[in-house]
Amino acid sequence: MSQPPPAPAFAEMTVGAHRLALLKDGAQTYPAMLEAIARARRTICLETYILRVDRTGQRFAEALMERAAAGVEVNVLFDAWGSSVSSSFLDGLRRAGVRPHAFRPLDLSAPLGKVARRDHRKALIVDGAIAFTGGLNLSDDYAALKDGGADWRDTHLRIEGPAAAELQYFFLRTWQRTGGAPIDDERYGYAERRPDPAVQIISNDLPRRRHRHGIRDAYRHAIERARRRIFITNAYFLPPLRIIHALSAAARRGVDVRIMVAGTTDVPAVLLASRAIYGHLLDAGARMFEWRGRVLHAKTAVIDGLWSTVGSTNLDSQSLRMNLEVNAVVSHRGFAGAMERMFADDLAHCHEITAARWAERPLWERAASWTAYLARDWL
Repeated sequence: MSQPPPAPAFAEMTVGAHRLALLKDGAQTYPAMLEAIARARRTICLETYILRVDRTGQRFAEALMERAAAGVEVNVLFDAWGSSVSSSFLDGLRRAGVRPHAFRPLDLSAPLGKVARRDHRKALIVDGAIAFTGGLNLSDDYAALKDGGADWRDTHLRIEGPAAAELQYFFLRTWQRTGGAPIDDERYGYAERRPDPAVQIISNDLPRRRHRHGIRDAYRHAIERARRRIFITNAYFLPPLRIIHALSAAARRGVDVRIMVAGTTDVPAVLLASRAIYGHLLDAGARMFEWRGRVLHAKTAVIDGLWSTVGSTNLDSQSLRMNLEVNAVVSHRGFAGAMERMFADDLAHCHEITAARWAERPLWERAASWTAYLARDWL
């Protein structure tokens, strides 16, 4: 199946043993993913929280079915709660040789904690060598306007190098532990894992509690070490108290702390709850920005022009304590510079919330924010 050539990436560069491409929105991300799928020769592993039977879902389904018909082993792991797929859609995939698998179909007899824990990762791994991860699900919400989409603002990362195998490792662990179809081991190679400190993959994992806080701890440690600047873009910003205190402490010691949240959002209750935190951060000297226009869905950060992360993780309880998530952490000044340029571009679409303006909020707005904040663990 022929696909249009991908749009130029926001930035491309070599980082350690990797080739990275920073991708902005569906306009850059989807064509790059479809091109990688079209080039697959052995395996495709696709993991997503949202898979929809819309124009975007059909485009990816057709690309996956074409590769399965060519003999590629194609595994699709989608969250049963977040996705909206019909039986006929899944049957069509299976007939073509694609192996779809739903993560934790809704089971009212299961413990609440198990039901609430969802697979929120977004990952595509092709032949164990090329991978994508970030914030984009598979639906028309993220597609470009010219493709009939809503053009949500989001960020993704294309990775070529050892970190692609790390993403495949986490995918296969989840696939096997949740009852996915048997895999053909020889296709995957299971080469020795060769983590590169310049590009690390951090994932919340299924089996043990001690693996659930890697992403939270990576954020907190980077914030605590910051000396110059912290730029965070996070669509659903309800961090735990430790991270709030770390951000406040950084601002008080003179770090330029700027936090961008979704002023235009698909979950208004989260925005209301987030606003309950603004006062504490503003008093410490942090700067708060609300994105306006199309929906903001990105989850990124860049600290001190060196440490950067792109991933699926919201800074809220569901992501940091419950859900399966995955983030790429990149330690490279050139890549951090590209992340800072992207942040600066996005600031042009934001409205800054100042301490003076915040003090003028009406009483009803303050009450609504605190009411929403009380339910923060479930938003």
